[in-house]
Amino acid sequence: MHAYFLDEPQTAIGGAKLNEEGIFYVHMSTDRAVYAEPLAALCAERGYISQDQVHLSATTPNLEPLLDKFFSEHLHTDEEIRFVLEGEGIFDLRDKDDRWMRVHVVPGDLIIVPPHKYHRFALTDARLITCKRLFQNQDGWAAINRNAA
Repeated sequence: MHAYFLDEPQTAIGGAKLNEEGIFYVHMSTDRAVYAEPLAALCAERGYISQDQVHLSATTPNLEPLLDKFFSEHLHTDEEIRFVLEGEGIFDLRDKDDRWMRVHVVPGDLIIVPPHKYHRFALTDARLITCKRLFQNQDGWAAINRNAA
């Protein structure tokens, strides 16, 4: 994980700032035999009852409209959880002062965006990510765009 303010790319953001913003971050092994137990413990601790795995690449059908949707500034009423297994992505998150923080995630990064935190997501130039998503209900979560909130 590499994090910084978009308006100050030379200023790194550490775990303490992310925690202050309510963003949970941990790095884990991508080896299923290693991550299965800590991921199960996290699910039990935070009440996640379902999960799926999403894979995006340059060959994903309708990738551009999907990425446009993800990059639209939005929030969720539940936590948004991503555990990156392959590839990389970018989360832009608003801090308490409405500044953009950019968090570049790579394999092994697990990030939890708290409820009601405006954010957006993009792929990097590598155009590849595979990640697990965890949910607190069977329906997943719905995005509420900033201009609609």
